Amino acid sequence: MARMLAFLVLLIPGLMAAGGIKLIRDTLFGKLIGSIPFLWLQFLIGIVLLVIGFGFFAGFLLHRDRKNGKVQAKFAKGKTKN
Repeated sequence: MARMLAFLVLLIPGLMAAGGIKLIRDTLFGKLIGSIPFLWLQFLIGIVLLVIGFGFFAGFLLHRDRKNGKVQAKFAKGKTKN
């Protein structure tokens, strides 16, 4: 059950990132989506979706690896350099 919940939590940001890539690709080929009036706005929305989706996914993986102790010392939370 926990794995299914984790899959669902990661599915939404993954779809957001994929949609962002599609918007960026469509902008580069000059194809406007019906509800967006400008190419530059479509590109900006694509970048935002890509960054949010990828950032959430990367943060989730970092949190999980910190919890399991599988990160390097520089990424470990709460440890300071002396």
